[in-house]
Amino acid sequence: MTLRASLLRELVNPNLSMGGRAELCCKLARDFENRGEYEEARELLSGLWPNIGERPNLRGLEKSTAAEVLLRAGVLTGIIGSNNQIKDAQETAKNYLSESLAIFQSQRLRKKVTEAQIELALCYWRTGEYDNASDFLKDALSQLSTDSELKAKAVLRSAIVDEHAGRLTEALRFLTDNATVFDAITSDMLKGCYHQTVGDVLKDLWVSNRPGDYLDRALVEYAAASYHFDQAEHKRYRANVENNLGFLYLKINFFKEAHEHLGRARRIFTRLKDSGAVAQVDETRARAFLQEGRNTEAEKAAHSSVRTLEKSDMQAPLAESLTTHGRALARLENYGMALSAFRRAIDLSRTIGSLHHVANAAVAVFEEMEERLAVLDQKKITAGRNLTDEIQSLEHDLIKHALETNNGSVTRSARALGISYQELGYMLKTRHADLLTLRTPPRRRPPKA
Repeated sequence: MTLRASLLRELVNPNLSMGGRAELCCKLARDFENRGEYEEARELLSGLWPNIGERPNLRGLEKSTAAEVLLRAGVLTGIIGSNNQIKDAQETAKNYLSESLAIFQSQRLRKKVTEAQIELALCYWRTGEYDNASDFLKDALSQLSTDSELKAKAVLRSAIVDEHAGRLTEALRFLTDNATVFDAITSDMLKGCYHQTVGDVLKDLWVSNRPGDYLDRALVEYAAASYHFDQAEHKRYRANVENNLGFLYLKINFFKEAHEHLGRARRIFTRLKDSGAVAQVDETRARAFLQEGRNTEAEKAAHSSVRTLEKSDMQAPLAESLTTHGRALARLENYGMALSAFRRAIDLSRTIGSLHHVANAAVAVFEEMEERLAVLDQKKITAGRNLTDEIQSLEHDLIKHALETNNGSVTRSARALGISYQELGYMLKTRHADLLTLRTPPRRRPPKA
C-alpha cells in the first residue's frame, strides 16, 4: 500500500480527533505537493482553510498542529499564487510562514524551524528579495548537520538564489560540493531537481560564454532530470526541463527542436493552468523568434508574457520579458516603446537588486539602440525631448550605474555593459564627460625600453 493510500484510509477513521485529522490532512497535502498536485493538496485542507486569501481556522488546535497548518497554507499560497498570478499572494504566504516559524521556535522544534525557514526563503526568492532569501537559507543550513531531504531542499534553493542573482560559479561549486546529499536520499523528485538546477547553472554559464564544456554537460543533466521527474510522475517539473531544453536548442540555432520542446512545455503548463510558467515559456519562444528574424511573432509572444507577469509578484521574470519585448519592438523600429520597455526592465532590476538583470537589459539597449543614435529622426516621444535625447539619457544612467557598481573601473564597467573598453572610453569623453569623475584614473603604462 502506498503512503497516500495508507493516509487516505486513516482519514476516514471516525474516531480521529480534530487535531489528529488536521495533522493527517497536512501529511496528505504534503504528499500531493511533492507530485505537483497543488490544487488537490489545497482541497485536502479545505476543512481548515476554505480559500486562498482566507486565514486558516486554527481554533481548538494545539500550537504545533496550528503551526503545521499555517506552514502548509503558506507553501500552497506561495505556489498557487505564483502559478495563477494572484496579487499579493507571496506577502500572504510570507505572513503564514512567519507565524508558523514563530510558533515552531517557541516550541523548540528545530527541524520544523528549518523547514519553515526554507519555505519562507522561496517566497522571498519569488519576489526577487535575494538577500533575505539567502539569509534564511544560511540559517537553515547551519542547523542541518546530517544529510536529509530537508537539507537537499535547502541546498537546492540556495543554489537557485545564487543562480538568479548572477553568482553562477558559486552556485555550481555549491551544488558540486553537496552532491553527496542527493546520493543519500531516495526522493526522485529532489534528485530530479538537483540535476535540473545543475543543468540550469551550466546553461547560464554556457550562455555567458565562459570557457568550458557547459553545453554538453547541461544536456546530460537535463536528461537525468527528465528521468527522475518521470519516475516521480511530476509533470510540472518535467515541463520546466522541456522549457530549458528549448532555450538551449535555440541558442545553437536548432530552431525546429527548440520549438518542439517549448511547445511541449507550453501545453503541459496550459493543462496545469499555470499562467506564470506559460508566460516564461512565451518569453523563451520570443527569443527563438527573434533569432529566426520573425520579429512580429517575437513581439506578440513577448507582449503576452509581459501582460501576464505584470499581474504577478514575479519581478525577475518580468524584467527578462520586458528586455525581450524591448528587443522585438526595436527590431520592428518602434523605438519609443522599445525604450520604455528597456527603462522598465532596468528600473525593476535595480529595485529587486539584481545586477545580473540590469546588465542583461543594458547589453540589450546597447545592441539594439546604440547604433541608431546617429540616424534616428526627431520624433517627439515625451514632452520637450526627442528620441535621441531619451536614448542618451538612458545611456548616461546605465554607464553611471556600471561605474558606481564596479568602483570606477572602466574595464569591468565595459564588460558589464557588453561593450569594449575603447567604446566606453569614447562615450565618456564625448557624450558623458560629467561621469569622468566616477572612473578610477587610468594606469600609466611603463615606457618601452
